[in-house]
Amino acid sequence: MVIINRHILLEFTRKHADTKKPVSKWIVDVENAQWASFLDVKNTYRTADYIGNDHIVFDIKGDNYRFVTIVIFEDGVVNIRWAGTHGEYDKIKDCSII
Repeated sequence: MVIINRHILLEFTRKHADTKKPVSKWIVDVENAQWASFLDVKNTYRTADYIGNDHIVFDIKGDNYRFVTIVIFEDGVVNIRWAGTHGEYDKIKDCSII
């Protein structure tokens, strides 16, 4: 898979230094993945949630942080839309439109 908007992850790890290793692992996992469906994502990341409109949320570093992404399986693309703490995520009214 190809990751788009990687700069969001770089800014996120600068702000949350404790996420550098888990984010690096997530990047490697995603770039090595050949996901064809959400089921493939779930086989890699059991805690991933499909929230509609091609949006998938990933838990990072346990349940402390979240990434909101758009995954276009046909194109092999994971578009990073948002990264933040679990608390910040809970304040978002509708992540499927981010």
